[in-house]
Amino acid sequence: MKVLWALCCAVFAMAAYGQETYPSKSVRLVAAAAPGGNPDVLARMLAAKLADAFGRPFVVENLPGAGGVVAAEQVARAQPDGHTLMLGDSGALAINIALNPKLTYHPLKDFTLITALAAVPTVLVVHPSLPASSLSDFVKEAKAKQLAYGSAGNGSVHHLTMAVFLARSGVEMLHVPYKGGTALVAAVLAGEVQSGWSGIPNVAAHIRAGKLRVLCISTARRSASLPEVPTAIELGYPGFDIATTIGLQAPAGLPREIAARLQSAVAKALRERDLAERMANLGMELAENGTEHYARFVREDLERYAAAVKAAGIKGD
Repeated sequence: MKVLWALCCAVFAMAAYGQETYPSKSVRLVAAAAPGGNPDVLARMLAAKLADAFGRPFVVENLPGAGGVVAAEQVARAQPDGHTLMLGDSGALAINIALNPKLTYHPLKDFTLITALAAVPTVLVVHPSLPASSLSDFVKEAKAKQLAYGSAGNGSVHHLTMAVFLARSGVEMLHVPYKGGTALVAAVLAGEVQSGWSGIPNVAAHIRAGKLRVLCISTARRSASLPEVPTAIELGYPGFDIATTIGLQAPAGLPREIAARLQSAVAKALRERDLAERMANLGMELAENGTEHYARFVREDLERYAAAVKAAGIKGD
């Protein structure tokens, strides 16, 4: 009995020591997006702050593909020791679940949901060669001829937003999925597709340079970073309010103490003036509100996007 007690004490002591000395090596910060995508942009802003807070490198690794599924499947299988984390958005954690219930992971079972980070609205952009200076012009063009739109992959928020818009406007368009938001924007710039919904960070500079034309924003209120861009609601689509929320996740089973330390460090970093200003300039809205709130939000997100997918009649590839 004494031996068993000693072993138990040793196990608890080792676990406590591991949590106190976390991280013991570099932390892999997986961005479920291509370089330049919203999760990537935010991951790189956070990595330096977290490295300073924990005294170890936080190394960003991009794993784009399938609207975040590629990254999520890999991270879900990693060791839950805090040395593999993910910045995934609503595409990976809600939309794809609604599209494909047979995915190998589920956000509520296979991940530790640490905290939300930022909400990112999308804007509808078109190639300047398209004779559409307004949303109504765009609908007329799409009804008159076969147009194509790009997305960051099947099941991405870009895909869902356009599918909902097409269902509401009674328009049919060809969907061309790309491997990430950066590739989507490149395709619209090159004229491979005529349009697409994109996160503001990926397109703001191109809009200001006149290389892309912006028609509306997907959320219920305008963005401070592009205040001149009207909402879809203002333009005749009541209730149109879609944004993706990027959060920080780890494999299921992450010790609570490590999750708490990460959440606390992230909450502090996101509210530091330099990072807060950079996020605002990129159209990102602070969404961090603790672990419990984020878990509840993901449950609600699953329900919200399941309803949206059903209403839009989207089918998985």
